Amino acid sequence: MRLLFLVALAMVAFAANSVLNRLALAQMAIDPAGFAAVRLLSGGVFLWVAVLMRGGKIASAGVGGVVSLAVYMVGFSFAYITLGTGVGALILFGGVQVTMFAGAVFARESLPAARWIGATVAFVGLIYLLWPSESQSLQISFVGALMMSAAAVGWGIYSLIGRHAIDPLATTAGNFIFAIPLSLLVVLLSASHATYTVTGVTLAIISGVVTSGMGYVVWYAVLPKLPSTVAAISMLTVPIIASIGGVLILNEPLTNKLVIATALVLAGVLISLKRPSAA
Repeated sequence: MRLLFLVALAMVAFAANSVLNRLALAQMAIDPAGFAAVRLLSGGVFLWVAVLMRGGKIASAGVGGVVSLAVYMVGFSFAYITLGTGVGALILFGGVQVTMFAGAVFARESLPAARWIGATVAFVGLIYLLWPSESQSLQISFVGALMMSAAAVGWGIYSLIGRHAIDPLATTAGNFIFAIPLSLLVVLLSASHATYTVTGVTLAIISGVVTSGMGYVVWYAVLPKLPSTVAAISMLTVPIIASIGGVLILNEPLTNKLVIATALVLAGVLISLKRPSAA
């Protein structure tokens, strides 16, 4: 029960990141590079202080963990310039599922038939969402989808690497801190479009400290206890939470296409989590 609660808590945090990022960009309160940099900086400082307070030292998941985290953060922020909250989250965690399933296959992890079927159903939901049509009421930005797909690969790799973290808090702190220079490089490259307001910076700090810093520590703590594929499938609940947040907080439209795609993803999650019957 405790494990289920922690997984649910992490999923809510991930969904909140989508809402906070989209809210900041929709109001033009901060530019995407700035949001990513402030998010990493505030989260890194918070986590570093937390590690120091318990008398420890920051660690890191290595170059792979740092780079994949930076790719996720930057791609995530830029994607939300053009993507709605729920759509962005659905693309992100659909891509994460594919990445983590590929990692599980590569690692020769046991994959029950129900997990394959569930993953397929969920992926069909993602394809349905992105499939273009003349009467499509939900327009998807190609650039936005591409940026979010890059973020998905980054987050998927980051989660796979995170399964081997010995100290979740120290490792997450190190990853955040060492990824800051990469985000600042992006800030410099997009300096001509820089925008900073109190509201935008505040939303980025909340995302960095609360829904990222605390949320990622919880996620890193439960990852070693979950098979890669179960972790990937669990994350597909995030778009549902994010979609609800987008509708309630940002007044985004709840289209039939998004509802059907979300239903397929949720069905896939439920199928995948079905326990194999005893022989």
